[in-house]
Amino acid sequence: MIKAKWLAGGMGLVMVLGMAAGCGGSGDSSSSGGKQSAPAATTGASQAPAASTASGKTVKLKMWGGVPAESGPQAVVEAWNKQNPDIQVTYERFVNDDPGNLKLDTALMTGQDADLFVNYSYSRLQKRKDAGLALDLSAYSDYNVDDKMGPDAKLWQINGKYYGIPTKKNMSFVWLNKDALDAAGLAVPALDWTWDDMKEYAAKLKTDKRWGLLQHEANYMEQVDSGTAALGFVKPDGTSNLNNPLAAKGYEVAYEMQKAKTMPAYGEQMTSKMPTDTMFLKGETGMLYAGEYIFRNANNLKDNPRSFKIAFATVPKLSKNANEFKYPAGLGDVVSVNAKSPNKEAAWKFLKWYADGGMMPMASGGRIPSSKAVNADDAIKLLLSGVDSTYDLDSLKKVVFGTFPTYVSSLEQQVIDLRKEEYEKYLLGKQDLKTTLETMAKRHNDFLKQNKK
Repeated sequence: MIKAKWLAGGMGLVMVLGMAAGCGGSGDSSSSGGKQSAPAATTGASQAPAASTASGKTVKLKMWGGVPAESGPQAVVEAWNKQNPDIQVTYERFVNDDPGNLKLDTALMTGQDADLFVNYSYSRLQKRKDAGLALDLSAYSDYNVDDKMGPDAKLWQINGKYYGIPTKKNMSFVWLNKDALDAAGLAVPALDWTWDDMKEYAAKLKTDKRWGLLQHEANYMEQVDSGTAALGFVKPDGTSNLNNPLAAKGYEVAYEMQKAKTMPAYGEQMTSKMPTDTMFLKGETGMLYAGEYIFRNANNLKDNPRSFKIAFATVPKLSKNANEFKYPAGLGDVVSVNAKSPNKEAAWKFLKWYADGGMMPMASGGRIPSSKAVNADDAIKLLLSGVDSTYDLDSLKKVVFGTFPTYVSSLEQQVIDLRKEEYEKYLLGKQDLKTTLETMAKRHNDFLKQNKK
């Protein structure tokens, strides 16, 4: 079973947490199977490669990512540019939602400047690979993804090959307003809590001015995948498993909580583009289902002042059966080289540097580098520096830096889209659950037949 391992050897986390307050410096292989040996030396953040061009001209690269420039990416490119005057990188931000990804895809397909880009889901990477936009990294033998990133990296392979390097530790969890929990007489949830427990917590935390639970749009209905991934998205006989009982439970619990008004109605949230992370930090919800990316805002106390302490809980289970649940985690932020870029070699040099420590300025915003070339303790110090007292460190240690059985959804984007079309009808009250599940499965089966390999 694949595990998400957030800490790599050396100093234990408890010691790190104890030292964090005194730490300074806060800032917001490509082999297809990893079998062949990599060269003895690989460049890290402090030793950027000495690049040169045959013409002597400066190569200009553009990297597209979903993180605001001021939350780390700008510091990253500035550090690279200072060390590499012959390869200069600029950063373009796109919002990681459907319109934002369409903006990136359009840039890639129309030949706009996009030499490197970050994929935040397997389905997006698959779609870009199929369109010939993500470079097959097996063309290079000087970087071993498996050796550097560990076994979780393989979850991002497509047909045994890498079309991007997963660069950070990834995990979804529940952010908790600890002060609101205490006022309601609720303990920080146990690691094995369920969505039935979540419903009770949301009901007790709900007030006239505060929701019980918000789900970040990027993680919406992720609880369905947590159960389905453990069972398999496709049954052994090759037919759809999107209508399994755990999936039904996942959709149903969301509908019930919206009906009870302990979380916003789906239509209201999506239409208004609710700023869920900001609402949580303002105390407008007791719980937020999101990921580590919220740290960039939670740690920014100047722009997001808060008086309450934040605690953490694991993603709730739909079933108490350990074999019917996996955690949405592993590795993420898969950075690809545009297969159509005229500067692929320069982009590859930057990508190796970025993965092996160049991305360190992103750590203060929750993006912990996954490369073994990076000292994980240093990244964690950046994450907690100056703000450790604003978190419940015991739950942070157990949840954010815990070790759990994980998955990365391998559903194709077309299937994700058709499934969303159907569950939206259910959540909006336009279709009952039975019809929703049956239609999902039928449409998935049609897709499987049309794309049978």
